[in-house]
Amino acid sequence: MLVLDTPSSLRLVDHPLRHDLADEAHARPFDPVSAPSQISYIAFLNRNFTHEQEHWLLSQLCTQFDATPPDPAQIHYSVDVGAMRIKWARHSEFSSYTFTRHGWVPDPFAQPALSTVPSDWLQQLPGQVLVAAHAGMMSERDLPHGMETIANQFFAGNDLIGSEIGGGVGKVLTDFHIHPDGFSRYLLVDRSMGQRQAGRMLQRLFEIDTYRMMAFLALPLAKSISPELTQADRELSELTNAMTEARMADEPLVLDRLTQLAARIERALSMTDFRFSASHAYYDIVRRRIEELREVRIQGIQPFHEFMERRLRPAMDTCESVAGRQRVLAERVNRASALLRTRVDISRERQNQELLSSMDRRAHLQLRLQETVEGLSIAAITYYGVALIGYVAKGLKAAGLSLNPEMVMAGSIPLVALGIYLTGRKLRRRLAAEIHR
Repeated sequence: MLVLDTPSSLRLVDHPLRHDLADEAHARPFDPVSAPSQISYIAFLNRNFTHEQEHWLLSQLCTQFDATPPDPAQIHYSVDVGAMRIKWARHSEFSSYTFTRHGWVPDPFAQPALSTVPSDWLQQLPGQVLVAAHAGMMSERDLPHGMETIANQFFAGNDLIGSEIGGGVGKVLTDFHIHPDGFSRYLLVDRSMGQRQAGRMLQRLFEIDTYRMMAFLALPLAKSISPELTQADRELSELTNAMTEARMADEPLVLDRLTQLAARIERALSMTDFRFSASHAYYDIVRRRIEELREVRIQGIQPFHEFMERRLRPAMDTCESVAGRQRVLAERVNRASALLRTRVDISRERQNQELLSSMDRRAHLQLRLQETVEGLSIAAITYYGVALIGYVAKGLKAAGLSLNPEMVMAGSIPLVALGIYLTGRKLRRRLAAEIHR
């Protein structure tokens, strides 16, 4: 087998985005975690919080822990500060902080990892927090016996949602409630998970909660716009009925109302289209993350996929229904506008045809009048031309020529009239030829 040695001096010409695209495969890596640990997670909307502001805030936290701050261009960052690990990530619409602390505590929700973070720094976090959760990871031998005991001890007696995950290597329990401290709770039980597998499972749980809330953002919008769509539908029906009875003079007014209705619907589409599309994408992510958990049902406990299908799916169906109503309504308005615009155009063409016919009649009458005037003009010009010839004949007679001026004038009348007629016809033909050229 022939082996070619690549010289160390060889320099390949890279695509400008080669390294950036390759780094995307390693973006936002999973942090390893092992039992026992406490984890605190916060996700907030970053639409009013720039990347520079986030970098400054994270740098302040790193300074307090004597850690190296992130590079200004980074969109994710992890650092160990003593017994705690800090992880930050910025996404398109939200940013998240994850604080992980290893060690045993009797109640991971009474002593969360967030208690280690300086309170003055936490006060500077943006106010639009979307998800805040505490998670405790413990081994199965430390887990209290009985689901009722677990619910009473860690979840205020609420109904539990959860399942065995990873095909049975672990277990996760939650109640999806926001507790009095403002945080929801997750209990991750380790049977035989590796540290990286546990980290992946934990991040998937937080992503399920985050993307679930991001998907839910479209539901209030769908509910608020639904009455407006009903009103627009009713107005469109009224305008469609008015079209069948509208007179020619009323058609422009009906068309103007249809145009205003179309503008309102397009404005609503521009305001909601992104949110509905984003919610659909977030819902798909939730479903994929639940599949990646590889759930095994725990007897008497509702699993994640069943909970999401019963609670999140109806909300997404509502959003899809409203989005579909918007698009169908916009198409109906466009069809009605096109139909009425065609009627208006036909009416205008009919009016234009009548105007052209009227103009043609006027032109014909004007031509007849012009021919009459031309006839009178020929007679007048002939009269003056013959008079001039008469003066010339009288002058020649006075000069001694034997002429009868009256006879000369009488004989010149047909010649002068014919000459004027032929000259006029020649001029008309020349003008017509120039017009049609």
